[in-house]
Amino acid sequence: MPVCTTRDGVDIYYKDWGSGRPVVFIHGWPLNADAWDDQLKHVADNGFRGIAHDRRGHGRSAQPWSGYDFDTFADDLNDLLTQLDLRDVTLVAHSMGGGELARYIGRHGTERVRSAVLLSAIPPLMARTADNPEGVPDEVFDQIKKGILNERSQFWRDTSEGFFSANRPGTKATQGNRDAFWLMAMHESIEAGVRCVDAFGYTDFTADLQKFDVPTLLVHGDDDQVVPIDATARKGAKIIPNATLTVYEGGSHGIALVPGDKERFNADLLTFLQD
Repeated sequence: MPVCTTRDGVDIYYKDWGSGRPVVFIHGWPLNADAWDDQLKHVADNGFRGIAHDRRGHGRSAQPWSGYDFDTFADDLNDLLTQLDLRDVTLVAHSMGGGELARYIGRHGTERVRSAVLLSAIPPLMARTADNPEGVPDEVFDQIKKGILNERSQFWRDTSEGFFSANRPGTKATQGNRDAFWLMAMHESIEAGVRCVDAFGYTDFTADLQKFDVPTLLVHGDDDQVVPIDATARKGAKIIPNATLTVYEGGSHGIALVPGDKERFNADLLTFLQD
């Protein structure tokens, strides 16, 4: 099993498919690298090298008791890119992974980075504040943590509905989408689950986004019930120099998995990679 051992001794599992210019995928919460399988195959079939890792505390990676903050996640990503000696990389990040991507650029720069894609991503800030009234209120984050601690299996089943906008008339989300979400979520450690809520809820990535100096594509659904577009992508597109924002009408938080949106995103991603 391919593993990158980080500077603090944590084993990070990763997939490495195909050959060519590298495309590194960074998963959202509470998922793992499996969430990117369709995209990994798509880029590998089209002459790229697709790589995706399980964040510490998720999937097949080790489950340390600490390190669930974005400085650590960004340094883990740096360890992976360094160990594999990846250069001219396109980083593609979903949801919480967008924070990992942003903080990586904020801490490590873009020497290895060719371009970036932020999909349904959390930057610049998810939490509702006086300066970010479109954000998510504190009580939502508190309820998420309670759900994980009280009975996480049922909580993840319930959460999958809003994640894929399966509660909307005419939804294209499948039961398979929801089952896959539950399976990946159950492989996340409870400690990682709870700590990550505080990390993705309250970390401000504004300064990190200001350091972007590579072509950046933001893709977001306007029916994202997890990461509200007005608090995140619409603001991020104004902060990142020369960013492009593509809005999927009716798109859920799980764009890369839901039939219809998945194929559209794959096409948009390939076009961006080939530019």
